[in-house]
Amino acid sequence: MKLSKRFWKSAAVAETDEKIGDLGIPGFAVELDGRRVKTPVGRTFLAPTRAMAEAAAAEWEAQEENVNPLSMPVTRAVNVALDRVIPERAAVQEIVAAYGETDLLCYRAEWPEELAGRQAAGWDPLLSWAETRHGAPLVRAAGIMHAAQPGASVAALTAAVAALDPFELTALHEFVVLSGSLVIGLAILDGAVEAETAWGLSRIDEDFQAEQWGVDEEAEALAARKRKDFLQAERFLALVRG
Repeated sequence: MKLSKRFWKSAAVAETDEKIGDLGIPGFAVELDGRRVKTPVGRTFLAPTRAMAEAAAAEWEAQEENVNPLSMPVTRAVNVALDRVIPERAAVQEIVAAYGETDLLCYRAEWPEELAGRQAAGWDPLLSWAETRHGAPLVRAAGIMHAAQPGASVAALTAAVAALDPFELTALHEFVVLSGSLVIGLAILDGAVEAETAWGLSRIDEDFQAEQWGVDEEAEALAARKRKDFLQAERFLALVRG
């Protein structure tokens, strides 16, 4: 990755009357030496809360001689929300909601018994939460063969996704894609489970296999990067909510 050079002396937050997409609310801008930051497609960089804008400004301020986008997770997440999620909101909602039809938590091992027991202990409470909170009971299936979910349950989970604002949806997208579970993502948003715990629950199968056959260093490195992104999404969600 070719990195651009730092060209500014200081980064700061600026209040503005400019509205965020079609949300109808003014955003908080980030300025570099008085010039407003733009998104990759040229929109004004606008955060919905001052806390989020301050976190993004701190990332710009922390850049050294070269600018490394990978060290700026809040800035990147806001860019995604502004450049992709808001303009393509229906499509993103559809992608995320579709995980409810093939949710990780519904596909269970029949053996070994220890693995099946870990899945039941970790995943059943979340499926019970989905049924109670969203009126969305989901069918459990043995193995990896597709199991059709009740239409009413899929509709209820889809409605929960549709009710989110674009910045919450940006965080949910990360939770769901990284874990393979819409239920896990919605539970984090609802405060029913913390992201660190949820990440561990999403890794029950992989952790069990590593215990049996040993650790694959390449797979572990990839999992560590995903875990970092997963936890950064939790921080982004907290900033969305002020």
